[in-house]
Amino acid sequence: MSDRPPSSTLDNRRTVQRVLLITLALNLAVVGLKATVGWLTGSLSLLADALHSVTDSANNVLGLATNRLADPQPDRDHPYGHQKFEAIGALGIAAFLGIACFEIFKSAIERLVSGGKPVTMGATALWIMLAVLGINIFVAFYERRVGHALNSKILVADARHTMSDIWVTIVVLAGLIGVWRGLNWLDIALAFPVALLVFTSGWTVLRENLPWLVDEMAIAPEAIHTQVMQVPGVVNCHSIASRGLLGRQVFIDMHLVVKPTDLRAAHTVTEAVEDRLEQLYGPARITIHVEPREYTEEEITY
Repeated sequence: MSDRPPSSTLDNRRTVQRVLLITLALNLAVVGLKATVGWLTGSLSLLADALHSVTDSANNVLGLATNRLADPQPDRDHPYGHQKFEAIGALGIAAFLGIACFEIFKSAIERLVSGGKPVTMGATALWIMLAVLGINIFVAFYERRVGHALNSKILVADARHTMSDIWVTIVVLAGLIGVWRGLNWLDIALAFPVALLVFTSGWTVLRENLPWLVDEMAIAPEAIHTQVMQVPGVVNCHSIASRGLLGRQVFIDMHLVVKPTDLRAAHTVTEAVEDRLEQLYGPARITIHVEPREYTEEEITY
């Protein structure tokens, strides 16, 4: 069975790179608009939101770097490919979110303790924030659509981060409208939910990527055993293990006992097992250790 990636892999990576470049430009524009309006109005929640948007741009840069490293083609130094680089990039996004969360909490508490200059809000600032919200919505749905189409973890993770930025911007915009109506305390009060939203996004990204990096089970051994035992010529299947990410790249190991006693016929059965598992769980790299009849075991996994 060939381990070469599909011919479209390189095109997919180029598409991911193009999407990241487009969203980087848009996120930089968002940072500039939020920071400018926040500085002119003195809004703490808006400046914190600008800090959150800085992480969007940093995530795009990180994604561009990891996309170049996450080549699925194996080489001498990385015989299992390079796809975990993309998961590492997603964990970097979680780290950036954690930093943003800390900075938001810190700024809000300092403002509560020491006070500060009053927030001045006008209609122009609110219209700018509505435009920023529109840009964020476009970026999030654009990245998510392409990310799901290409099965790119870095795009899906970045889209989730940008989606959190949408909710942050909505919360901040609500606070700014309140300030415009004379409720100045809303600017500080809404800074705390902003931090909570940022933390939630970071935790979600972390929770989804750690299992892949620590080689958590990809497919239940019972499910693999059920499928393998349906292949004609199979007597027993045990010591089943799997790792990777279902739908992207899965590695499956097992011990197999077959009816044929000659090597060529036994090999034919193992190829049938590989084909069945590839159709169900592919792309997959499958390693099968054929054993004699007396090695049959009831325990299907380690």
